[in-house]
Amino acid sequence: MLDAFDVMLYALVLSALMADIGLSMGTAGLLASLTLLASAAGGILFGFIADRHGRTRALTISILLYSVLTAACGLSQTVLHLAVFRVLLGLGMGGEWASGAALVSETWPAAHRGKALGVVQSAWAIGYAAAALLTAAILPRFGWRVVFFAGIAPALFTLWIRRNVDEPAIWKERSAAPSARISDLLGKGLLGLTIAITLMNACTMYAWWGLNLWIPTYLSRSLANGGIGLSPSHVSTLVLVVMQVGMWFGYVTFGFMSDRFGRKRTYVSYLVLAAILLFVYARVKEPIALLALGPLVAFVGTGYFSGFGALTAEIYPTEIRATAQGFTYNIGRVASAAAPWVVGKLAETQGFALAFSTAAAAFLLAALLWKWIPETRGRELT
Repeated sequence: MLDAFDVMLYALVLSALMADIGLSMGTAGLLASLTLLASAAGGILFGFIADRHGRTRALTISILLYSVLTAACGLSQTVLHLAVFRVLLGLGMGGEWASGAALVSETWPAAHRGKALGVVQSAWAIGYAAAALLTAAILPRFGWRVVFFAGIAPALFTLWIRRNVDEPAIWKERSAAPSARISDLLGKGLLGLTIAITLMNACTMYAWWGLNLWIPTYLSRSLANGGIGLSPSHVSTLVLVVMQVGMWFGYVTFGFMSDRFGRKRTYVSYLVLAAILLFVYARVKEPIALLALGPLVAFVGTGYFSGFGALTAEIYPTEIRATAQGFTYNIGRVASAAAPWVVGKLAETQGFALAFSTAAAAFLLAALLWKWIPETRGRELT
């Protein structure tokens, strides 16, 4: 929740930020891409830390890093300042998922692992909605800098983690094994599988970031009048919050469905529906239609993330689990880092309909890559 709260503040203040310090859409997208590249490095780095020194320790350090650097973004006076802070923020943002996914995966039994990760992942929607509401309350009165200052709040949560969250028993009781290495993911019959999972995640990441970074800007530019008795800014906030409701249900429902019907069948269904609905959504302008379609797009266009932690946990052994999760998740982010820039440039020159269609195509490609990924439902962790 707090990860989403901090990270999505950038997208929510982007229009005001561009006007204040003179950013073009292309440059704004490039800054977001740099953050994703840094998060890839952070995910791999903290995966190593989590495997060698513990899940909770890696989790704590990563949260401290991204919360402090989010607040620092509010001090930016130039594009260079903002770029430096966003890159450092990305290191912590990438690190949190790898350590957290391993922590939860190793704590819950196989029959309920998908549900547990679905509940955890669903908190992203709550954080995104909270960020939208906070931005709507603060931005008009105090400006984008104060919005970023609010991002320091997650740092306080680390005190609770250190005192109350234990390391998983399977990690503490693991046999004396050599330290995890990237080469372990590329050998032992895992090379093709690691490549397929990484590419699949890259496609879903491209689609998600290409869509969600630019949705606030798309809404603010598409809603010429508020309709339904509200101003354009209020309609935009309403659509975003309603989308997060759909996103929350998508996360939770995916967890239950993947435990019941399997990881592969559920993943592919979500991805194909996401491609179809996003293609339609990119061509809608009416507020009522945006309100109706938004939650459906968010439901299928985000819910699949609940399955990634369970899938990778069930494939890789304990001594390299967090490293593998950090690698496959965050190398995917390297490829997806192009999304904010590509979508921003296409939107600037060709319009959002074409720009968002590239995200829809990425969803379809991700679904096709499941041809090389096995079903893992019910596997006990080793």
